[in-house]
Amino acid sequence: MLAEHVARGAEMSVCCLEVPIEEAAGAFGVMVVDEALRVIGFEEKPAHPTPVPGEENLTLASMGNYLFNTRFLFQVLEEDAEDPDSSHDFGNDIIPKIIHKHNVRAFPFRDPVTGERAYWRDVGTLDSYWEANMELRSTHPELDLYDPKWPTWTYQPQLPPAKFVHNEDGRRGMAVDSTISGGCIVSGSKIVNSLLFSNVRVNSYSEIEESVLLPEVVVHRNCKIRRAIIDRGCEIPENCIIGHDLERDKANGYRVTDKGLVLVTRKMLGQRDGYA
Repeated sequence: MLAEHVARGAEMSVCCLEVPIEEAAGAFGVMVVDEALRVIGFEEKPAHPTPVPGEENLTLASMGNYLFNTRFLFQVLEEDAEDPDSSHDFGNDIIPKIIHKHNVRAFPFRDPVTGERAYWRDVGTLDSYWEANMELRSTHPELDLYDPKWPTWTYQPQLPPAKFVHNEDGRRGMAVDSTISGGCIVSGSKIVNSLLFSNVRVNSYSEIEESVLLPEVVVHRNCKIRRAIIDRGCEIPENCIIGHDLERDKANGYRVTDKGLVLVTRKMLGQRDGYA
């Protein structure tokens, strides 16, 4: 993207994904481009996105990744800061102001080997975040964390391997079609179609289904959790049921999305929020 930015003499480049028009409608900001991929318009989540020239079924969805020439970025930020009518947002204010006067280019994000549409997910909502995580634990995910040709370079603390304990009928530590991170202990409980981030503890007789448990979550005994996101550091008390009765979840102060996904945070549980 940087090389293309320099080669085209761009002042700003926007990384975009070629997506079907019906997928982008009402969901993504769309870049309108000419045949040379110069940006000539910007549509904020349009109902009827403008197609890519020559591709009537595809449009260019902005991925929210921008590349600026330094001096130009300083200039447009200073101008925007002085505008009392601006909401100071790239999509709403800055990009629409500069595309007609400056060289702004779209960069289609493609797989460098195949040239096909590359993997990308917008996780700006609870539902999309949950769906992206569910994809990771599938048998053949589009983004394969185990692919040695595409390693994940990030800080990761040294943790002991996940442990599964107890092997009794009704109290068997097990996980199926799930991803369990280092430091986790699954003690006499059942994990199905779920992701457990680091240092999660699930105690005996509990069942976790289609859920994402963030780091340091503790689930006490006899809990049933389904289609939920449990926020970092939550301590789920004994006999707690989440995701099986959405009306009860709402009454308990949990957030329930339109798709029936439940979010639980420490604050909702009445626990002190000691995490950033």
